[in-house]
Amino acid sequence: MARKKKTEKPEVAKLILHGKEYDLPVFTGTENEIGIDIGRLRDMTGAITYDPGYMNTGSCKSAITYIDGDKGILRYRGYPIEDLAGKMRFSAAAYLLIYGHLPNEEEFLEWRRALTRHSFIHESQINFFDHFHPMAHPMNILGSMVSSMSSFYPYDAEDPNHIDLNIKRLVGQVKTIAAFSYKKSIGEPFIYPRTDHSYAANFLRMMFATPAEEYEVPKVMEDALDVLLILHMDHEQNCSTSTVRMVGSSQANIYASISSGINALWGKLHGGANEAVLNMLAQIHADGGNYKKYVEMAKDKKSKFRLMGFGHRVYKNFDPRATLLRSVLDRVLTEMGIHDPLLDIAKNLEQVALKDEFFIERKLYPNIDFYSGILYRALGIPKEMFTVLFAIGRMPGWIAHWLEMRADPDTKIQRPRQIYIGPTIRRYSPA
Repeated sequence: MARKKKTEKPEVAKLILHGKEYDLPVFTGTENEIGIDIGRLRDMTGAITYDPGYMNTGSCKSAITYIDGDKGILRYRGYPIEDLAGKMRFSAAAYLLIYGHLPNEEEFLEWRRALTRHSFIHESQINFFDHFHPMAHPMNILGSMVSSMSSFYPYDAEDPNHIDLNIKRLVGQVKTIAAFSYKKSIGEPFIYPRTDHSYAANFLRMMFATPAEEYEVPKVMEDALDVLLILHMDHEQNCSTSTVRMVGSSQANIYASISSGINALWGKLHGGANEAVLNMLAQIHADGGNYKKYVEMAKDKKSKFRLMGFGHRVYKNFDPRATLLRSVLDRVLTEMGIHDPLLDIAKNLEQVALKDEFFIERKLYPNIDFYSGILYRALGIPKEMFTVLFAIGRMPGWIAHWLEMRADPDTKIQRPRQIYIGPTIRRYSPA
């Protein structure tokens, strides 16, 4: 007679609170990340966890991006970032992130055509550009324009075909909105996209071409922008992505959800970090390029100066995106014959970070923001547009997370708790 298999008990974490023991379910992700399920903690114990910044809190299960900050690993849908950036066009990588698999040739051609067809802004929407203040920040314009899209493209939120159409509109139009906001700021006529250009080439053409003459996008610029956009596509549950998920959890439409992510990205501690790096390098250059002085200031606890572009909230090793971007930057500067004094300062700071014990002990390696600002500058992108480029690259990631959140049966409207530290009950007495 065959023996029955012994059923293994599910693994649990034990919590002891006020002398009472509680079992909390434990589960493991595909990369052996361990999660403790505290979904019923408050019901069982009356207690909640306290985790400022949610550094140790998993808000969802996700199959989109994997990061190992200690080992410097970043993968999209299982593919190492090194296998994607520089080896495919941004539009193909965007398809992978949104739909979960790499497109075959037929799928890619149709996807690319669809992105171009749906990259034209609604003609009535174009009038909006006349009503923004001339000094309006491009991120403000981008967030406002994306939010307004739901007024021009109403759709059935439960119809997959409607959702897919609006995904194509978002990915296609975000670069057009960005380029038009730049053209408006410099008083030049809008340039419309073409079907015979790649996604990156179309953006560069809309930025820099004029109706007066033909403009050929330099291939080195097109390739560099492709890499930049791919490197920015997703980065797990960061501030803007978490914002998209939180707003989307209320069943807000895709445009409102994505617009919220754009506004979150605008913060200088998130998408604005590369602009801060360039400002820092310009400050050092204006001070005679004396980078050693600023390194010592960064080490001084009494100084408020901070070296921007070093260290990362997740990576405690070299940011793999920074490594890839460094080689792209060298190629662009060499092929375009650019000598940028700010790059010389950046190289000196990089060497300090790699050799100085202060930085090594604290694992303050150069991150993607350290190089991306200089590369944008080399491509002729104005500083005000840096965060907008970040948003263009991040669009497929936001969409992928919005879709995943909607399909997850465990999704609930997000509602964090708090620990109240205000006054206890007080009584009001009329005078």
